[in-house]
Amino acid sequence: MKKTIWIIAGIAIVGLAIFKLTSNKKTTESKVYQYDKEKPISVDVDTIRLRSLNEETTYTGTFEPNKETKVSAETQGKINAVLVDVGSYVQQGQTLIQLDNSLLKLQLQTVEVQIEGLQDDVNRYTILTEADAVQGVQLEKAKLGLKSAKVQKATLQEQINKTTIKAPFSGVITAKLSEIGAFAAPGVPLLQITDISTLKFTVNVPESNLKQFQPNQNYNISADVFPELTLNGKLSMIGSKANMGNSFPLQFQVANTKQSIIKSGMFGKVQLSANKMEQGILLPSSAIINKENSTQVYVVKNGKAVLQTITISKNIGNRTIVSSGLNVGDIIVTNGFINLFDGANITTK
Repeated sequence: MKKTIWIIAGIAIVGLAIFKLTSNKKTTESKVYQYDKEKPISVDVDTIRLRSLNEETTYTGTFEPNKETKVSAETQGKINAVLVDVGSYVQQGQTLIQLDNSLLKLQLQTVEVQIEGLQDDVNRYTILTEADAVQGVQLEKAKLGLKSAKVQKATLQEQINKTTIKAPFSGVITAKLSEIGAFAAPGVPLLQITDISTLKFTVNVPESNLKQFQPNQNYNISADVFPELTLNGKLSMIGSKANMGNSFPLQFQVANTKQSIIKSGMFGKVQLSANKMEQGILLPSSAIINKENSTQVYVVKNGKAVLQTITISKNIGNRTIVSSGLNVGDIIVTNGFINLFDGANITTK
C-alpha cells in the first residue's frame, strides 16, 4: 500500500513539473518578438541620374597676411599719445603714436632766431661789400653761417617729424605693445599692423602634380570654415626648392573681398577640376552591398526591395562610379538596411 502511494505521488510530481514547464514555454514564446516578414521596412531611397564624374583635386593651405610689420620709433622719447587700439583700421599715413617733442621745438625756435640774425648780417654785408666798405670775406662767412643754421633747422625739423609715428600702409592694428607714458627707443616695437585686404595662400604640392599649375593663372580657393565662399587666387610663386616631404610650396595672391570673415591664419583649399567633362552614375558607397564575388544594391520595384547586381569602375572619395547594372531613373535604397532582404516590402521615409 505504501509503495503504491509513493508511486502515485511521484507520478503527480512529474506531471506537475511537465505542466509547469509547458506553461513557462508558452509564456516565454508569447513574449518573444515574432518578426513579420510582410510588414513594410522603412528605408531611404535615391533616384539614379547622371552626375559629373570629374574628380576634384584639393590641396590644403593657410591664409597669411599680404603685409605685416611691427611699427617702432626712429628716435627716442616719451610717448605722449597712442591714437589707435587693437582692431582699429588705419589708413596709410595716419598718425598712430605721438612722442614728446617739446625740447626739439624749443631748439628749433632758437635756430630760427639765429637764422633771422644771420640773414640780416648777409643783407648788411652785401650792401657794405658793394660799397667797398668791408672785405668780401666777411660776407662769405655770413653766408656760410646762414647755410649752416638752415641745415641745423632742417635736421631739427626732421627729428620733430620722426616723433610722429604714422602707418606705413593701410591695415588693422593687431597688437598694441606700449602705452602712454612709456619710453620709446629706436627698434623697439610699439604696434603691429596687418594688411589682409590681400592674402597670401600657400600650399605644398608633390612634384608629380606641379604640371597642373601655371604661373599667373587664377584658381578657386575656399576657406574651410566658409566652404560656400569662393575666392579668386592668382598663382604668384612656384617654389624652386623642395621641402622635407619632396613637395614644392606654391603661393597665391588672393583678393580678400570678405575681410570681416576671412582672416589670416585660417585654413583653406585650392581646387582643381579635370578639363574633360564626364557624366555617369555615381552612388554613395554606403548603398553598395558586397557579397562574396558579387556587388549588389537594393533597387525599388513595385514597392519591394530587389537585389540588383552591378559593376563598379572606381571610387571617388565616399562615392562609387557604376559602369553597368543600373539605369537612369532607377530608385535605389541608400539607408535602412536593418532587417532588409530581397523581396521585402518597403516604405520610404
